[in-house]
Amino acid sequence: MRSSYWSCSKFADWLRGTPKLGCGTSEQWDAWYKQAEHAHPIRYWIAEEGLDYVQKIVYYIPDKLNDLRYYINNRWVSHSHRLTAHPRDIRPGNWCDVGNRFLPCLFNELVDFVEIEQACHHCMWSDEAKTKFNVPWYRSGWLRWRTWRCPEAGLEYLRWAETLTNEEFLEEGEKHNAEPTYQAKAAKEIIELYTWWTVTYRNRPDPYEASGWTAVCEAQREANGGRLSFSSSKDPVLKKQSDKAHKLLQKIEADYTKEDEQMMIRLIKIRESLWT
Repeated sequence: MRSSYWSCSKFADWLRGTPKLGCGTSEQWDAWYKQAEHAHPIRYWIAEEGLDYVQKIVYYIPDKLNDLRYYINNRWVSHSHRLTAHPRDIRPGNWCDVGNRFLPCLFNELVDFVEIEQACHHCMWSDEAKTKFNVPWYRSGWLRWRTWRCPEAGLEYLRWAETLTNEEFLEEGEKHNAEPTYQAKAAKEIIELYTWWTVTYRNRPDPYEASGWTAVCEAQREANGGRLSFSSSKDPVLKKQSDKAHKLLQKIEADYTKEDEQMMIRLIKIRESLWT
């Protein structure tokens, strides 16, 4: 992967005889390819294929060094070969069943996508953003290690993407019918899921506290000389409180499980938009 390709240069446009589109829909690109190749077949091949072959030869050594850089980054810095959970969610050295790893691993990767990948992507193309978010030298230089984290930069980029519409592809009289693009819809969903994990999920009331189960257990210990024993308790009031709290506890835990599952499904559905 390169930052620039000779086949997309102004020289290639001159050589091809047909300027390449700056941007366009898939239909517009299909039409351009057919038109450009039909207009000057030989010149088209030289510009589109020939220049790529020559560039591969010229950049053979730099490309190999770049591949090595990416391998080191992916293997030992970004760990792009695995899904990981934050130590806050799964403490290193502690056992966690596979089924319980899915939620934290998936959403911690979403957080990294927003705060690292999208943040870096945003600042990569904007000198203003680089200054605004004080991008460190090791992120904007040749190495570009994926270690710099900036939630504000990532969210700013997604909020911009959320405003994109198909207006530029509509006729003048149809621009009032502009709708959000696929990228805009995906950005909105990413923001909602990111906010749910970092704010809503983190601040959910503890089910044992919210149901009153913790208070009931403390009352049982006091009534049984420090021992937690529901079977030996003869206090009808404690028995009633215990049954009520336990029932509410089960409901809260079931609601949380259902919400977690719904959010994981939503995240899976937008997985094809999680790339930079």
